Amino acid sequence: MTDSIRLITEQSELDAFCVEIATATYVAVDTEFLRDSTFWPQLCLIQAATPEFAAAIDPLAEGLDLAPFLKIMANQQVVKVFHAARQDLEIFVQLMGEPPLPVFDTQIAAMVCGFGDSVGYDKLVSAIARVQIDKGPRFTNWAERPLSAQQLSYAISDVTHLCVVYERLVSMLESRGRLDWAKEEQRALVDPALYANEPDEAWRRLKIRNEKPKFLNVLRAAAAWREREAMRRNQPRNWVIRDDALLNIAAQIPRNENALAKCRGIAKGFAASRGGKEMLEALNAAAELPNTAAPKPKARRQPDPELQPT
Repeated sequence: MTDSIRLITEQSELDAFCVEIATATYVAVDTEFLRDSTFWPQLCLIQAATPEFAAAIDPLAEGLDLAPFLKIMANQQVVKVFHAARQDLEIFVQLMGEPPLPVFDTQIAAMVCGFGDSVGYDKLVSAIARVQIDKGPRFTNWAERPLSAQQLSYAISDVTHLCVVYERLVSMLESRGRLDWAKEEQRALVDPALYANEPDEAWRRLKIRNEKPKFLNVLRAAAAWREREAMRRNQPRNWVIRDDALLNIAAQIPRNENALAKCRGIAKGFAASRGGKEMLEALNAAAELPNTAAPKPKARRQPDPELQPT
């Protein structure tokens, strides 16, 4: 694989790259995006690599049609390799309408190999590829153009190292008879329901300790209102109402504007606004629900004794 920086901004360049990688058994993929001020991620760069070819694709380039690359992402004969795939897959679901298949998440595979839960990419690359990653460009503004040579080098190295990590993890899984296990652990990643943005499931994002039915009924209603409002505004959830304020609302169950206004974390004037009135309507309806209607928290996953570091 060449170490040169290959930035694709023209359609002919993308078409040629996709021809080069179309017959690969796998392609390592990463994305750079911004989500500081939006609900939906703003895609700024796609990086892709096989053992022979690597490139960064600029989705912000004028007139660039990503269809040839998305065709590869949809090709079920090509494994798509990610690390901590959830947010990357969310972007491709937006672009394709469904998750790419099949997917291999090196973070999950590393867990099955005994590297620990949610191992970071830097640590995994260091352990497997014996390379230290320059973290400097990680939090730069990926929407600014032109991208610097340092940014592009960092971005492309992410996927070239990912090829090495993937091949090593597959070898480890096969030698230990755990490859099918790893695939099973990753199945939930490609469930379309995971990316459906169902407002009634938004409460599950919150860290809760109170599991009383009335609390859960009200929390579900409050979080659902926030989810819809955040999507409507295309703003981060916490710009609409902070997590801690939602938890306070669910604990106090305000039934009128005055009570809502007194909840800790509620912005001045919100209770009397359109949004406040909408939320109160939802809260009052939720407060009348029977305990049997409360959502069920998912059982906490217990550590598997077989997953020991090696």
